[in-house]
Parts: sequence; structure tokens; C-alpha cells
Amino acid sequence: MGRAFEYRKARKLKRWGNMSRTFTRIGKEITMAVKAGGPDPDMNPRLRVLMQNAKAANMPKDTVERAIKKATDKDAGDYKEIIYEGYGPHGIAIVVETATDNNQRTVANVRSYFNKHGGSLGTQGSLSFLFDHKSVFHVKPNDSTDKDEFELSLMDFEAELEPDEEEWLIYGAFDQFANLQKFLEDSGMEILSAEFERIPNDYKEVTPEQREAIEKLLEKFEDDEDVQNVFHNMKEEGE
Repeated sequence: MGRAFEYRKARKLKRWGNMSRTFTRIGKEITMAVKAGGPDPDMNPRLRVLMQNAKAANMPKDTVERAIKKATDKDAGDYKEIIYEGYGPHGIAIVVETATDNNQRTVANVRSYFNKHGGSLGTQGSLSFLFDHKSVFHVKPNDSTDKDEFELSLMDFEAELEPDEEEWLIYGAFDQFANLQKFLEDSGMEILSAEFERIPNDYKEVTPEQREAIEKLLEKFEDDEDVQNVFHNMKEEGE
């Protein structure tokens, strides 16, 4: 998964270049986490890891605190997570994760992006077989951590390790996120960031001209404030 991850990371960093867009996305996730589990990060594991994600994205501490406070306001809007799946131009499978307070607006926008760029919106779940839904953690290991023993422990969470010099990358089962987070924290690991990834089972090769058309559609999704994440099975350049 190494090279594939690097290309996904490059895309994410490109998107994170728009800091206001990134802060909006993380702010929505914080709002949903606070509404679901409360504003105390010590009692809310999901909020705790989102605060680490905010730190990794250089989101100011006071902006994070405002998002938490806003979420506790009884008049604060509720966001609903909705997933859209469809095919872009040239048969590229695309999964769009959204967090919205207006379903009608979001589905209308997503459908129009597909239609205007030679794609089509499918039914929910129609493309799930093409992607593995994974929990992904970036951690800083302790000097005392025995890598072999640690890898064996990860098997309990259907997880695998991809070590690097500076940080370790851990892929686990989607439904093991909370358990894996607790295990890492109990092990004294510093969680640098954590998220859910949809990793394609296979990548589809495209020509430079086809890539250009597909990228235009992906950019439309990524520019939409209701969109949280976009995943696809287009093979990246140089991969």
C-alpha cells in the first residue's frame, strides 16, 4: 500500500493547501463528534483523535475550541453523513462522502457534477465492492516498542503495519477504529492523525487526456463545502 498511500497523501495535502476549506471539513467532523459523544476529549475518543487531525492540519487551537463550543449550542445545526457513489468519465468509480444540513442541495449538486462531466450517479452501496473501507492511523512509536510484537498484537484488530523511520502507518478494519484507537493509546503511542480511507481493490489506468477530464470532476467535488472526502480507483501518475 505504500506508494498508493503516498499518492493519496499528496492529493490530501493538495486539498489541505486550501486551509479554510480544510478547517471547515474538520470543524464539521468535530461538531458531529461533540453532538454524539460530548465536548470533553478525555471522555470522547472520537473528538480526541479529531483534535489531533486538526493539529496535523495546522488548525489553530482557538478555532478548534470554537468548533467544540459551537457544537454544544442547542441551536447548532445538525449535519448528516451521506455517501454518494457513481461512475465518472471513462468508467472511473468514485465515492463521495458528504456531511450536510441540506440533503436536497447536496444530492442536486453531486448529481449535476456527475452529469456535466460525463459521469452518472449510482445507488448507495453499488460500488462498495470495489473499495476496502479501512481505519488508518499515523502514529509515532515509542523507542521501547518491539515492532514484531506490536505487529502480532495488531492482528487482533484485523490491522497491519507499514513502518517508516519517522512514523508508522496502521491499516485496520473499519469497524475496529475505536478498539484500535484505545489499543494504541494504551500502548503509549502518539497518534498523529487518524481517518477512514476507502482503498480501491484495483486501479484503472487512464490516458493523460482521460485523466484531465476525470480531474476536472474530482475538483468539482473537492470544491463543494458539503463534501468531506472523495475516493476513486483511477491509477495515479507514476504509480
